[in-house]
Amino acid sequence: MNISGFLSDTVTSKDNPSVKRFRKLMTSKKERFHNRLFALEGSRLVFDALKNNAPVKKIFVTESALKKYADKLESIKLRDIDLIAISDELGVKIADTGKTQGIFAECAFIDKTDKLSNLKKRGRYAVLYQLQDPGNAGMIIRTADALGLDGVIFTESCDIYNPKVVRSTMGSIFRIPVYRDIPADDVFAAMDSAEINTYAAVVDRDAVDIKTVDFRNGGGIVIGNEGNGLPEEIILKCTQRITIKMNGNIDSLNAAMATGIIMWELMKFE
Repeated sequence: MNISGFLSDTVTSKDNPSVKRFRKLMTSKKERFHNRLFALEGSRLVFDALKNNAPVKKIFVTESALKKYADKLESIKLRDIDLIAISDELGVKIADTGKTQGIFAECAFIDKTDKLSNLKKRGRYAVLYQLQDPGNAGMIIRTADALGLDGVIFTESCDIYNPKVVRSTMGSIFRIPVYRDIPADDVFAAMDSAEINTYAAVVDRDAVDIKTVDFRNGGGIVIGNEGNGLPEEIILKCTQRITIKMNGNIDSLNAAMATGIIMWELMKFE
């Protein structure tokens, strides 16, 4: 299918302003927040964004990828999205991954920062406090989406628009509500208003075994930093301390793995 008729531009120079901005969105948090845009790379992310009606503003596609994705790209001609063709060489230069699929996009911010007051009554949420690893953050969003949680709330944690976070979500960032940069006090106030008990995930044999917790009225599970866990002042704000009882000499799990287990228990009573 020939889609050249609705190409907005064809670019071959790395000094093109649109290309330079896209590359900055890939590498700079400051640039992302200044423009309120983030970068997508790869066919799955780009087409998941389009499928879920995310506010995609521009799509960059290499000459080779243009032929491969022509049928899928034709659907954007009725949407207000600039489609820009770039050379295969330029696609390699702007890619953040080792092997590019030749398709990229700019998308406007999609977080729910201004809607924390609308938390679902007795809903089920994951609260990430000072979580720093982008891979863990993205995997938690993906798992929360898979299990059907009502949202993921980031407090003093990594940038949800970091390309590594976005890639790790595998498209889930477009399907589940994600709340960014919410102060801890605001989180607990919103949970209280929505009648949601909060549970501090800790490594402590005296804490309540996660398998015995009654989540039938929902809950907000609070997960701490990968290395330091939750500070005492946050633990004290929570309704209850919970833990994953472990066998043998194992005393901790990867943050994403531990959160996945707790989220599974949280959703058993849905």
